[in-house]
Amino acid sequence: MFCGLPGPARLTMVEIRYVVHRPQVWLSIAAESPYGSDMEKRTGIFAGDDPFVIARSWLQAADVEANDPNAVALATVDGEGLPNVRMVLLKEIEEDAFVFYTNYQSKKAQELDASGKAAFVMHWKSLRRQIRVRGEIIREDGPLADAYFLSRSLKSRLGAWASKQSTPLSSRAHLMAKVAKITAQKGLNPARPPFWGGYRLVPTEIEFWSDGANRLHDRFLWQRNSSESAWCIQRLNP
Repeated sequence: MFCGLPGPARLTMVEIRYVVHRPQVWLSIAAESPYGSDMEKRTGIFAGDDPFVIARSWLQAADVEANDPNAVALATVDGEGLPNVRMVLLKEIEEDAFVFYTNYQSKKAQELDASGKAAFVMHWKSLRRQIRVRGEIIREDGPLADAYFLSRSLKSRLGAWASKQSTPLSSRAHLMAKVAKITAQKGLNPARPPFWGGYRLVPTEIEFWSDGANRLHDRFLWQRNSSESAWCIQRLNP
């Protein structure tokens, strides 16, 4: 459903004079939108009734990116409310959540567990698009996490066992020695460590943004109170 706007749109006298006296400029700017002149309709890349389907289609289109089109900037906050942000790889867009994996002993995981909330943004320079997501965090440390861990390369799995993520490290040589020791202990098929797994971000807010001519970007915000609520959709000013 569409959310109601706060009030009827009104042009200032300056804007009215500009439209009246310079209509060709106004019409030229409006015509440059690739999504039609009706600014209330969601067409083209914004069309659809399911934001997760739209997100998956945008991610698929981002395969043109040179590296890691599934990279997201994940934001958390510490106990003092000070933000932290870092890049992680989004591994799945489910029917109602976004899934990524990390070390549960890392600083990001500690902050995720403490607040139960997070946000991320995916940006694709080649597409001139981005998706911004905010919501609640739930751990995924069951069969899905096991299956994903086993899909990783052997060296990545051994590295996950060896690294005490986010803690001080005396030298890279010390880390590599630990990898060698773990390799001898765990062999060629190490299981998922108990301190490593996934998180689901269940969104209450998703914004789809696409670059527009003259910085008149197209933005649609999907909001809901909980995962059980209906989505409310609004077009936002650039």
